[in-house]
Amino acid sequence: MGNCLKGSTADDISLLRGSDGTRDSSSSDQLGPPPPYQEGGMPVYYPSPNVSRPAAQLTEEEQVKIAKRIGLIQHLPTGTYDGCKKNRECVICMIEFMIGDAVRYLPCMHTYHVECIDDWLMRSFTCPSCMEPVDAALLTSYETN
Repeated sequence: MGNCLKGSTADDISLLRGSDGTRDSSSSDQLGPPPPYQEGGMPVYYPSPNVSRPAAQLTEEEQVKIAKRIGLIQHLPTGTYDGCKKNRECVICMIEFMIGDAVRYLPCMHTYHVECIDDWLMRSFTCPSCMEPVDAALLTSYETN
């Protein structure tokens, strides 16, 4: 995964050379819909777990499914990491949280970098730590309100 690393030039080699691991906070301030994976300049979406297609090749049904998923992701709470001791790192990118990082909270109370979890949830709508379905908890909370 590693999508939380600073810039597009960050790779395993730069991590070994002692890159400071800081992240560009300007990109995390914009909390719009999660960006699709880019392959050769063309956005690629995952309508189902092992299927990936450029946006232009999605069926209408798949477009609706992805739009609903983006809407559900936007309803998950976000915040700023405050240094709490319970959650020290994002288990997706395995980088320690820094005070001020943009984080997203899942209904199961697990916390991740916004960029990491949004990308994950576009592929699989389960928590990467406990495998709890995220949409079931969201839909239950809507029904009780």
